[in-house]
Amino acid sequence: MSEKIIQQVLDIEKQARIIHDTAISEADQMPAKAEQDAQEIIEKSRLEAEEEGRQMIAKAEAQEETARILAQAEEYTRQIEITAAANLNRAVAYVIDRVIGRE
Repeated sequence: MSEKIIQQVLDIEKQARIIHDTAISEADQMPAKAEQDAQEIIEKSRLEAEEEGRQMIAKAEAQEETARILAQAEEYTRQIEITAAANLNRAVAYVIDRVIGRE
């Protein structure tokens, strides 16, 4: 019976050594794994920030283009209003001349 107990103790010690060696090996790998994970997170964050920056620039450029187009449209509208006012005055004068018989 004592040989059986001794064998069980030896088996338990062997399992304990395996567990201990595995734990040491995993502990040795943790700093490198943590560094790798941190670098991956940094790279992912950098890529996301770059994409967000590109989107912000594109949006700003689109807003600038919209403002430029709006300014052009407002200037065109102003020119049309000036021309329309001048044409209206000429049209009114023409109609008055026609009514009073000058033409």
